[in-house]
Amino acid sequence: MTILDSPIGRLDGTAGTLRDLTGGKPALLVNVASKCGLTPQYSKLEELQAAYGERGFTVVGFPCNQFMGQEPGTADEIQEFCSATYGVTFPLTEKIEVNGEGRHEIYSALTALTELSDEEGKSGDIQWNFEKFLVDADGTPVARFGPRTEPDAPHVVEGIEKLLG
Repeated sequence: MTILDSPIGRLDGTAGTLRDLTGGKPALLVNVASKCGLTPQYSKLEELQAAYGERGFTVVGFPCNQFMGQEPGTADEIQEFCSATYGVTFPLTEKIEVNGEGRHEIYSALTALTELSDEEGKSGDIQWNFEKFLVDADGTPVARFGPRTEPDAPHVVEGIEKLLG
């Protein structure tokens, strides 16, 4: 079983798995928040989706309210904010926890079952909103990027290009 088989609801409440959201294709998994100083990264995440979606890549956003309450909205409020403010078309999941006892199993796998560190050498718990994991089509994490790493940073784009061949 891979993280792709992990059950996760969509933001609209539809049940499914991570595989349903990624289509079994390479993906960038990002814990997101609407009221964070890093929230403008939504624009660049959407640009990645537009640039690489037709080549078999997707971004998946995981709303999380664990960091200073920066994602307080309901599912409808989050969806409205993301579409109206940033034109987000990539899939968003139900609001989850990425750290602690209530950590979603996808993030348990991403943070505990991999030795991946970000470009600053940090691993383990999620540091803040907009931490990014690049996973291959099988759901295996291949790279981790810190919250302040812009989605269009050369090493992020290089990782995506490598996965897409």
